[in-house]
Amino acid sequence: MLNYRQLHYFWAVAKTGSIARASEQLNLTPQTISGQISLFEQTWNLELFQRVGRQLELTECGRQTLAYAEQMFQIGGELEAMLRAGPQEQILFRVGVADVVPKSIVYRLLAPTMELDNVLRINCREDKLERLLADLAIQRLDLVISDSPMPSHLDIKGYSQKLGECGLSFFATPALAAQLARPFPACLDDAPLLIPGQETVLRSRLLRWLGEQQVQPRIVGEFDDSALMQAFGQSGSGIFVAPSVIAEEVCRQYGVRLIGQTEAVNESFYAISVERKVKHPGIVAITEGARRELFHW
Repeated sequence: MLNYRQLHYFWAVAKTGSIARASEQLNLTPQTISGQISLFEQTWNLELFQRVGRQLELTECGRQTLAYAEQMFQIGGELEAMLRAGPQEQILFRVGVADVVPKSIVYRLLAPTMELDNVLRINCREDKLERLLADLAIQRLDLVISDSPMPSHLDIKGYSQKLGECGLSFFATPALAAQLARPFPACLDDAPLLIPGQETVLRSRLLRWLGEQQVQPRIVGEFDDSALMQAFGQSGSGIFVAPSVIAEEVCRQYGVRLIGQTEAVNESFYAISVERKVKHPGIVAITEGARRELFHW
């Protein structure tokens, strides 16, 4: 088994950059720390540090070990905080967010959980949907927020609740908008357009709708990350899209103009959990808030 004390000494040296600084932080002699790290290396037959001049640098094995140690001691710190506060006083709410979901939507979905009298402590992580669902299956997450329901091809137990849906809005900088002579959606023909990437559900719906409108924009960029697409749109690189429910916020935040909207292209958002009947106070707050405040069901 791992000697966690030795691993902690290694982690402290790696974080502080030297044995001397780690010894001050841990209130131990440098010889103690150095000796324990050497024992750790001997036990596992590896080398964690290499000396370059007077400096210690991590080896490739050291970097990999540090990545695991970071996660382990972060979780340990969360456990310590929970035990000190008392498990009944604060509930850790672990939320996974699919990286294709707009950040403004995520914030507005999670906002109601911040009003629960400090009952919850939110731990929010963004990643690809399948990796998040894998963590949900082993209860490393309590909830996953996505733009699609639970995929049927995955052998993972999970239940999807639709939080709401809305139409799509198109935005452009004032300078680019001034160049669009025709009304919407004809103004999109031959105009530079930024679109969601292939990981998104929205992409195929948008392209199909453009075909139905008989317009052919010049696609100048594709983005899985909506925030990055909006940043390019803010720079004037092209027209970009966002859910209509946050249209006013997008205009205010990025200094752009709304040039058109359509309800024919819907974007939906889902809460995926392992509970068929939701009891977690955070999930209840999200689902009720989304339907009441954001999407107005």
